Amino acid sequence: MAKKTVASLQTSSKRLTKAIKMVRSPKTGAYTFQESVMSPEVVNDWLKKN
Repeated sequence: MAKKTVASLQTSSKRLTKAIKMVRSPKTGAYTFQESVMSPEVVNDWLKKN
């Protein structure tokens, strides 16, 4: 089960995107959220990797 949220952020000279994905912990089975701010071109690659 995966959930993704993508929000666009605009700074003075760069366009950035904040991506949030839900990841299941192998130890406990609980879900945690990972957040990262990156350029829009690399969001799909970041969401696909474990």
